[in-house]
Amino acid sequence: MANVVVVGTQWGDEGKGKVVDLLTGYADYVVRFQGGNNAGHTLVVEGKKFIFHLIPSGILYPDKKCFIGNGVVLDAGILLSEMEQLAASGMRITPERLMISENCHLIMPYHRLLDQASEASMKQGKKIGTTGRGIGPCYGDKILRKGIKLGELLDPELFRDKLADNLAEKRALLNGAGPLDFEAIQAEFMGYAERLAPFIQNVSVALDQGRKAGKHILFEGAQGTQLDIDHGTYPFVTSSNTVAGNACTGSGFGPSHIDSVIGILKAYTTRVGEGPFPSELLDATGDRLQERGCEFGATTGRKRRCGWLDAVVASEAVRLNGINGLAITKLDVLSGLPTLKIATAYQADGRRFTAMPGNIRVTSRLQPLYQEVPGWQEEIAGVVSLDALPAKARDYIRRIEELTETPAYIVSVGPGREQTMLLRNPFAKG
Repeated sequence: MANVVVVGTQWGDEGKGKVVDLLTGYADYVVRFQGGNNAGHTLVVEGKKFIFHLIPSGILYPDKKCFIGNGVVLDAGILLSEMEQLAASGMRITPERLMISENCHLIMPYHRLLDQASEASMKQGKKIGTTGRGIGPCYGDKILRKGIKLGELLDPELFRDKLADNLAEKRALLNGAGPLDFEAIQAEFMGYAERLAPFIQNVSVALDQGRKAGKHILFEGAQGTQLDIDHGTYPFVTSSNTVAGNACTGSGFGPSHIDSVIGILKAYTTRVGEGPFPSELLDATGDRLQERGCEFGATTGRKRRCGWLDAVVASEAVRLNGINGLAITKLDVLSGLPTLKIATAYQADGRRFTAMPGNIRVTSRLQPLYQEVPGWQEEIAGVVSLDALPAKARDYIRRIEELTETPAYIVSVGPGREQTMLLRNPFAKG
């Protein structure tokens, strides 16, 4: 038995879905523990692309059970749409394959309106770059103790009471903007209740029963460490804790039962939306990374900002998450570059930094201090073993391991399952 957490080490989009898909082959349960449909995981299986926003990536394995934990904020309409798309592909989702925590908070129509209104009100340069899907306001209501939980859909009277209270407040906040009809929303969500009722359970109890039965459990994070609400580049972050510690809080699983944490590290760095990005490249090299890496957001379709690998960010992720091993992705994108750079520290205002400062104004002024390493010219997308990689590509991996003081467990050279090298299996004994 082993319980493994997978997290992103940068600003998200590191390739977590693909790594989760690989490791799911060795797991029994796969658990999504935070975020909402502002996150997207892209998988390519036998040439077919799948994009999931809420359903755990492990759903593509017919013999695995997937869970959506209480730390997720749920857009019920989007979830049902994903289930319908999977059914159309021949994968019918049943309660035996997917369990959803009764304690998930529901994203309501007014959350989306509040999200969009808040972003629109901000001056240029201060916008967060939110997806406008209502994630932040939903988490806000949760913290303010005004949220509506998924399990409360099964109590129509309780749901009506809480909906009425929320609509009274939100109409005032929105000053009449947007359609918020009580009866229409009530009817919509009662329809969701009917369809989702068989899937709504106590996920914490189910996971503990699985642990006691010797099940291998894989916890799937969304986004990345630098988007963590507490530890990221605040306020340009998401609205939840993206670090490994939240795998326990967001699913009801005891922390002493976690065996290892795998950090997904893209071989270069990307970021979607606003906020500081010290190693960003606003030149032809950045454009090349964007084009070769097909760097578009899985959720928004927005072009990702690209830059050199940032070892400060990677090392910070190792510290914050307690990472045991790295999964280095998109190594193939770097092929053909004569020289590669790795940011090993920053400078600003006459000071040197080896960790991301907490002051956002200082963070916005950071200039990276680079270490140069030789690149390789060979295309490596077809390589299936570490030894078959060019020597300079192996040297690059070793330098990452040295700078982060963390071994590589996985190396990926393309989007397909067959383009991933599993160097060390966190589910294996010993």
